[in-house]
Amino acid sequence: MEADPSRQQIEKYSDTGYTFELLSDDDIAGIIIVTPKTTERVEIMNLSVDEKWRGRGYAKALIEYACSFSAAKGYRIAEIGTGNSSIYQLALYQKVGFRIMGIDHDYFSRNYPEPIYENGMLCRDMIRLERKLQLNK
Repeated sequence: MEADPSRQQIEKYSDTGYTFELLSDDDIAGIIIVTPKTTERVEIMNLSVDEKWRGRGYAKALIEYACSFSAAKGYRIAEIGTGNSSIYQLALYQKVGFRIMGIDHDYFSRNYPEPIYENGMLCRDMIRLERKLQLNK
């Protein structure tokens, strides 16, 4: 629920993809969902690392695992989206090779009943990013 405050939105995509958990000391330290969009594209969704496990590179590890898994399945492009106010996530995604491909203006205003505030800003727009996938040899 931390990565997506809408249970309805999570239920829409959680059953159609692959869910991976990262365990640390028998705790679920993080989670990521990879959902196929086309025969060539996947979307990474609901990436979240528990607050007590942050700062250890777990989000990056989850992203890299999701990308490697997707490439091994034959997908060529991974997409990810984040809110305009999610400045830390936006930085992370670019650090691991994602590039901005577009903006879905007013996405959060259209799809969420309650306003979302983060980092002192209203989250209104979805920033869409993508990364080309390749198999590690």
